Amino acid sequence: MSNEKTCIDVVAAAIERNGMNGRKEFFTAQRDHGDLKGFYEFPGGKIEAGEAAEDAVRREIREELKAEIEVGELIDTIDYDYPTFHLHMQVFACRLISDSITLTEHLNAKWITVDDFDGIMFAPADGIVAEAIRRKEVAGNDDT
Repeated sequence: MSNEKTCIDVVAAAIERNGMNGRKEFFTAQRDHGDLKGFYEFPGGKIEAGEAAEDAVRREIREELKAEIEVGELIDTIDYDYPTFHLHMQVFACRLISDSITLTEHLNAKWITVDDFDGIMFAPADGIVAEAIRRKEVAGNDDT
């Protein structure tokens, strides 16, 4: 019997907007099921066979948030070993096209700035995503 874990290929949307205070905010959603119930994540899900990653993230956001997004650049690719599987996650910078979001698979959602990331209980792989976003934002704001 093999000890190799199943690899699950997923996508996540780092949906951003300009907040009321002029600072960039990111959409995070609280999981409603599974071993990571209650943890926050950047929404997304599994890539279907033959599906491009960009198409998968659009489809997942349509299903989970009843919203349309514009998919931008790949922020990072995260590999994380959970106890029972290996996660391979491509994270894309996204912007909301729809006027509203309707949660279909999450308990709660928050728009937060990178300064708020430390106060959020992220799922482990999504915590790595948060750090990648923070590094990107700090680098982008570095005027030196």
